[in-house]
Amino acid sequence: MKRRTFLEVSLAGAAGVLTSGLPKIIAAASTGTSDETFLLGGDLLVNRLGFGAMRLTGEGIWGWPPDRENAKKVLRRAVELGVNFIDTADAYGPETNELLIAEALYPYPKGLVIATKGGNTRPGPNQWVPNGRPEYLAQCVDKSLKRLKLERIDLYQLHRIDAKVPVEESLGALKAAQDAEKSGTSDCRK
Repeated sequence: MKRRTFLEVSLAGAAGVLTSGLPKIIAAASTGTSDETFLLGGDLLVNRLGFGAMRLTGEGIWGWPPDRENAKKVLRRAVELGVNFIDTADAYGPETNELLIAEALYPYPKGLVIATKGGNTRPGPNQWVPNGRPEYLAQCVDKSLKRLKLERIDLYQLHRIDAKVPVEESLGALKAAQDAEKSGTSDCRK
């Protein structure tokens, strides 16, 4: 599938899921896969085309999608089309996006890289509040592991810099998770 086609399909995906238009979206997608790959962080081989799962939640990136089964079909179809990198975050839903990915794809196919993020809280739809406290980030990593049914997160990212917390402290928490082998490649590499 060409990058442009995938982007068009992905952008239409959120609207399609909300309107039960998955069959039309899938019909528009090419079944070919790209042979182009690269090393993410120097050690994770991924296809150039990934899938950002944020829009598979409810309105305002809040709650479950209106059609949960179609959202799971979108995830499965992305993998069938050759996507081996899925990006999510604990704030998407909040939490529901990671749970949805596990529902749809666990046990995960060999070679699937799941990236997630922490450091944003969600008091309501379309509301994002950074929280970079080290103890909060450590808790985020542990909860994402549980929701995604993983022993180790391939790529864990700091979602936002929290101006109230020194960045060294936030990144230190992620480095500690990496050292504990809870995450692999991270935004605070050795």
